[in-house]
Amino acid sequence: MIIKKMHEKGVRSEHAYMAAMASIGFSVVAWMGSLKMEPGTGLARADRWGIFVGEWAPTFFGLGLALSHYEQHDGTLTADVHEFRQTQKAS
Repeated sequence: MIIKKMHEKGVRSEHAYMAAMASIGFSVVAWMGSLKMEPGTGLARADRWGIFVGEWAPTFFGLGLALSHYEQHDGTLTADVHEFRQTQKAS
């Protein structure tokens, strides 16, 4: 199982979520960078770069969800996550 192997290597759901958020930001940077560095290619090429990088985010979010599910069953959720869940239940 890929998720189990990732977990054993030290990859946690928080890492995948951070990568997803970073890929969203990097998508904007790639789009703007392509516009400025390749002015002759036009907006279409910049859009393709932005979309290409932006497609990584759902994959990272999916991995984060799968890792979170594995962590719940494995019992390795961080204390912060447990505290957050307890706070949400108390509200």
